[in-house]
Amino acid sequence: MTTPAANSASPIVSGTSTVPTSSSSGSAASAANAMASQQIAGNFQSFLTLLTTQLQNQNPLDPLDTNQFTQQLVEFAGVQQQLNTNDSLATLVSLQQTTQSTQALAFVGHVAVVAGSTAALSNSEAGWELDIPSNSDLTVNITSSTGQTVFTGNYNVTAGNNQPFAWNGTGNDGTQWPDGSYTLTATAKDSSGNNVAVGTSIQGVVSSVDLSQSPPLLSINGQTYTVNQIKAIVN
Repeated sequence: MTTPAANSASPIVSGTSTVPTSSSSGSAASAANAMASQQIAGNFQSFLTLLTTQLQNQNPLDPLDTNQFTQQLVEFAGVQQQLNTNDSLATLVSLQQTTQSTQALAFVGHVAVVAGSTAALSNSEAGWELDIPSNSDLTVNITSSTGQTVFTGNYNVTAGNNQPFAWNGTGNDGTQWPDGSYTLTATAKDSSGNNVAVGTSIQGVVSSVDLSQSPPLLSINGQTYTVNQIKAIVN
């Protein structure tokens, strides 16, 4: 792919790692299930005591309907089993959250490639990667964090994934834009004039992880992403 002559550098992003304390939603769910289990156990014991008393004092000529108290026993057992299932599910959710947090923390300080369109301009260097499914006429628009269009370019490009597009921070009018976050929008048309969907990715250092969210959020170039949005880790 052809890029502007002055736009040849790759983005360099740096940051520090800050990790908030994770939530205790799993513990709260387990505590609620434990309380409910204690309540149903107490009710079940009271039911058995009442049933035993009824059986001891029933009229031999008109005994109790066994189907009724059998159904009640089944219902109590079903509720107890559901509570046990809920407790097991809460444990699994807690383990999954722990795994997600551990996985997210491992990315801190590494350069990640994620699906996105907002990159950081640092030291007059910003870069994106484009996925172009077919030979196309490409139009690129870059806007500032306030939505102002700062650069527009038209290029003839060939099909290919992970094609780099670099911008040196210079606007169409020659203005050198300050460091910050800039968003690239790419549109394309093939030789028949049909629209071509162009995918955009960005690179940046994972500066921090927010563990208070589920799933955890990674901070890259001032934007947040989930782990499943990471396409690659760059050495």
